[in-house]
Amino acid sequence: MKIFHINKIKIYFLLLLILANLMIFYTVFAETKGNLLRVSFLDVGQGDAIFIESPTGNQLLIDGGPDTTILNALGRVMPFYDKTIDAVLVTHPDQDHIGGIPEVLKNFTVGEYISSGATSSTGTSLELQNDLKKFNIKKEIARAGEIIDLGGGAILKILYPVSDPKGTDTNKYSVVAKLYYGNSTFIFTGDAPTDVLNYLAKTDGGKLKSDVLKVAHHGSRNSLSPEFLSAVAPEYSVISAAKNNSFGHPHQEILDFLNSIKSRILGTYDLGDIYFVSDGQNSYQH
Repeated sequence: MKIFHINKIKIYFLLLLILANLMIFYTVFAETKGNLLRVSFLDVGQGDAIFIESPTGNQLLIDGGPDTTILNALGRVMPFYDKTIDAVLVTHPDQDHIGGIPEVLKNFTVGEYISSGATSSTGTSLELQNDLKKFNIKKEIARAGEIIDLGGGAILKILYPVSDPKGTDTNKYSVVAKLYYGNSTFIFTGDAPTDVLNYLAKTDGGKLKSDVLKVAHHGSRNSLSPEFLSAVAPEYSVISAAKNNSFGHPHQEILDFLNSIKSRILGTYDLGDIYFVSDGQNSYQH
């Protein structure tokens, strides 16, 4: 009995040491974030998933890729002990954008769910709606002009849609949003087609200039808008797509135009996850 008692003390002491080390790790990790905004374009195959962490640590996930790959992807940008995400924004309810969201809702405590309001009758979409009810997650509809305060001076402004979705073309109502942090700017376009991007170029052209562009629809020619791309004039253009995908994304027309405006093209199909950090003055790809 005496030996067992000593072993128990050793075990408790070891557990306390582990807990203390975890607390030290967390403190160092939090302090090293400083006043930085982090934007990660996650490699989820043929789909979109973007993880944003504000300078205050608030987290926003934009889209969730086609399947459960999103869980491993989040594990690459979130510490293992972090099981909360402040908000999830779904640009539109196509499989390659919502496929992994039900698993996110099951594995993380999500504070808020934001969408365009477009609906789909797919099994994944129905499962997602059931999970939102099951976990009692607050739902919000994104409309042009709305501002999402991410904390620490980082804000996300919704640029599109301007009205309630109609018809079955979910791409046409993709959420388009611009992220601001000091002088650093990012634009996220979902799968917005050419006519939507042309509309934005016409109505908001002078306000679209951004450091980083998430190229619409995985670099599809169906989202080629020279007017929009010229207005954004991004230093970096990120294309989220699977290597050798069956759609042929990105299409050469998109690549040619981005090269013509001297935008540096970064593809998840070549690089895997693509990370940016901003101090409010400059955005750095690393």
